[in-house]
Amino acid sequence: MAHPVPSAPKRTPLTASVGRRVPRRPGQQGQQGQQGTAADATQSSLPTVEEVSAGGLVVRKIAGRLQVAIIARYNRGGRLEWCLPKGHLEGVEKHHEAAVREVEEETGIAGEILASLGSIDYWFTVSSHRVHKTVHHYLLRATGGELTTENDPDHEAVDVAWVDLEVLNSTLSFPNERRIVDLARDVLPEYIDGFPDLPESQQ
Repeated sequence: MAHPVPSAPKRTPLTASVGRRVPRRPGQQGQQGQQGTAADATQSSLPTVEEVSAGGLVVRKIAGRLQVAIIARYNRGGRLEWCLPKGHLEGVEKHHEAAVREVEEETGIAGEILASLGSIDYWFTVSSHRVHKTVHHYLLRATGGELTTENDPDHEAVDVAWVDLEVLNSTLSFPNERRIVDLARDVLPEYIDGFPDLPESQQ
């Protein structure tokens, strides 16, 4: 089922931030000089689980325009969010290997890595534990495949689309991923000559 590509929501998701956020300890004063709350104490007492994922921007050039394949997922609240493809490492995979695999599984597009775009980390809480998640992002050149979510083993991606790089930041739902896109724009000029310019008929 196709879903329209929306504009990014105005509200910033609580779990989206660049850089590590260290949880406040009970009793520790916050920025406004207030004491920690009971909620702070409860959260800090939960066990912490470390999660590592990898993904990134898979880019193609078509009729002179650069496009990026992105996916849509439903969040825990049932809202549709557009984001960069990514997923957990499997077995002894390295970060870049997982990025290539996850991008192809979630978008149907095969790619080769051109550069690392750094990592994002953030915290969120589920019912029984807190999660510290780190996501490693890469810039990839599309080498083949067709857009599809049928190969996503977790069936989290409900739609996929090519989006022009020029409007990508107004489409992605998360501010941290928009910052990754800005980094990609900085390094793309080094690699642009290696992109085949596909005809408009492959749109």
